[in-house]
Amino acid sequence: MKVGLQTQILPAGEAAVAAAARILAAGGLVAFPTETVYGLGADATNAAAIASLYQAKGRPAFNPLIAHVGDLAAARRIARFDAAALALAAAFWPGPLTLVLPKAPGCAVADLMTAGLETIAVRIPAHPVARDILRAFGGPVAAPSANLSGHVSPTTAAHVASDLSGRIDLIVDGGAVAVGVESTIVGCFDQPMLLRPGGLPRAEIERVLGRALLAPPDDADSDSEQPLAPGMLASHYAPRARVRLDAVSLEPGEALLAFGSDAMAGIDAAAAVMNLSPRGDIDEAAANLFGHLRALDSKGVGTIAVMPVPEQGLGEAINDRLRRAAVGRP
Repeated sequence: MKVGLQTQILPAGEAAVAAAARILAAGGLVAFPTETVYGLGADATNAAAIASLYQAKGRPAFNPLIAHVGDLAAARRIARFDAAALALAAAFWPGPLTLVLPKAPGCAVADLMTAGLETIAVRIPAHPVARDILRAFGGPVAAPSANLSGHVSPTTAAHVASDLSGRIDLIVDGGAVAVGVESTIVGCFDQPMLLRPGGLPRAEIERVLGRALLAPPDDADSDSEQPLAPGMLASHYAPRARVRLDAVSLEPGEALLAFGSDAMAGIDAAAAVMNLSPRGDIDEAAANLFGHLRALDSKGVGTIAVMPVPEQGLGEAINDRLRRAAVGRP
């Protein structure tokens, strides 16, 4: 990371895609939209660029990154696929699914990107801007969420700028993202394992596999152990304010992150109120989650109270992010 870097913001289009590819090839850092959240891209084969990415985010180097590629052929150059992985790739790529796979022989990605693991996390994003950048660059791109490590993930270019302006070279502004939570991560081990719930619901993956996904080990969600995949640290996605979950009433001065149309005791005393989905739509709630958390956090409140959100569909991913946010920042 260069100190005092001038961060350029360009609207998505041919000029932005060309600039992004040039910067990535030169070892620079580019934020761009995916269908899940905005990603911070670096050349996955360039160890110095990956080191700059970790530094720009303030991300611990033991936390591995996801390699984003343009097609299955590119994925198979860096990872080994078994039958289950190929079935999932055929069903859900491009899309919000990351597969953790054994590295392919001669895998060209930097060891720093995989945090020294013998596995690699790979996905093909569905967003047209992300795919255009990958096509123009022509290689794998490491792209964690484009925010300060542990902070609320970015769903707009403005969110990226608020965290990383002056730390990265370019932000490609493609508008608000569609899904709003990060990709689902499945470890393709002897038996497929759900490492992180995300933008693809568990039930759809299990339908293709024809079996239930295993749960990760009990000690996987720990800030003291090397995670098997990104997004597994116990404290993650956290605003500055304390997050209080499953709130059924409100204390004076708290902000409220609501869901659905149910009334709540004490709401008249709320410092601010935002509703993930007044009509109780889980997909809408996922798309609004990080933006609403950032907006409430900007009010300077001490606590954000969160109403219960059902676990079905994307609700599993929403609740995963909220539980990690409630742990607070290290």
